[in-house]
Amino acid sequence: MNCRHCSTQVVHILIDLGSSPPSNSYLTQQKLTSPEKWYPLRVLVCSNCFLVQTEDFTEADELFDSEYAYFSSYSKSWLEHAESYTNKMTQQFQLNSKSMVIEIASNDGYLLQFFKKNNIPCIGIEPTESTAKVAKAKGIEVIEKFFGTNLANEIISKGIKADLTTANNVLAHVPDINDFVKGFSILLKDDGVSTFEFPHLINLIEENQFDTIYHEHFSYLSLTAVKTIFEKNGLSIFDVEKLNTHGGSLRVYAQKNNINSKQISKNVSEILNEEKSKGILSLDFYSNFKIKANKVKNNFLSFLIEKSNEGKTVVAYGAAAKGNTLINYAGIKKDLIQFVVDKNPSKQKKYLPGSRIPIVDEDILKKSKPDYVVILPWNLKSEIMDQLSYIRSWNGIFVVAIPELEEI
Repeated sequence: MNCRHCSTQVVHILIDLGSSPPSNSYLTQQKLTSPEKWYPLRVLVCSNCFLVQTEDFTEADELFDSEYAYFSSYSKSWLEHAESYTNKMTQQFQLNSKSMVIEIASNDGYLLQFFKKNNIPCIGIEPTESTAKVAKAKGIEVIEKFFGTNLANEIISKGIKADLTTANNVLAHVPDINDFVKGFSILLKDDGVSTFEFPHLINLIEENQFDTIYHEHFSYLSLTAVKTIFEKNGLSIFDVEKLNTHGGSLRVYAQKNNINSKQISKNVSEILNEEKSKGILSLDFYSNFKIKANKVKNNFLSFLIEKSNEGKTVVAYGAAAKGNTLINYAGIKKDLIQFVVDKNPSKQKKYLPGSRIPIVDEDILKKSKPDYVVILPWNLKSEIMDQLSYIRSWNGIFVVAIPELEEI
């Protein structure tokens, strides 16, 4: 395939995770009698611009459909992160009742609700009907379309331009990253700011976070690659922050590159130099990732088999996409993990794609008193352990598999 940014032929393989169904395609009881679509899951590295990207097999509208089941508001820590972001942006860029904030991939209104609460006009852009419906119920205006240059031009034709656009954990989710980024340069006012948050590629590689690879993620991003993409599509980066979210993320601040009114922070060059010093511009940096991923997978599978042979009960918490990647890569079924608990009612009484492990509510966990609870969304480990602290009353043990197997 050709690189989705620079069109160079891409041949270097970062990792091949075999094949799996889309990670958020949860199954109903009725669908258990039907076949699932499985797609190859391979990640490649461009030797020219060093954009790390999945091989193209699926379309965005197939992955983000009307039954999309990821709702941001079910994580307490993520809501706190969103509120903190809102307060910081409001103060830093002096947003008020005359401003306009537009969030791309606004999901269920988890973030825009805080701008609305502060009487700052806002619009969400969210193509998935299921989440947009929840946001609208909160009184948030939502445009139910995929974002790109066409939609950006449609919006500005109505006299709307943004003082602030925000795109949290969506830059990796778009197949045409050039058209997507160019849309922001169209949508912004001349003095406007765009912020983007995305998991940092350095952490993916160094922390064995291979389970964050799934079909919804078309790209895996470094600041180096993002800077190149932005500059070719009308944006320039003037600041960047490191965040703890999603196992280590970056928040990038950008402006129109034909304006460049904001001073460039030293943070930009520091992180670019850090990436360069770690070898991100050399294909050697990516060469051992498969070996490390296989070690994690094999250790986790060995643990589950051992506990099964001992007659121990193992369940999981969090029907997260990353958990589905790990489970399907390891070939795990419900003989090794009996069920997965999830707070989201839209996932309960359904089944994980591929493994077909049932998803249940928390009451089942309390009644069954399992010996081990595997935390699949390891990035929320502390929050989940606090929520489920009562498993200690029956000597239950928490387990995480990534970055390495750990019993807690």
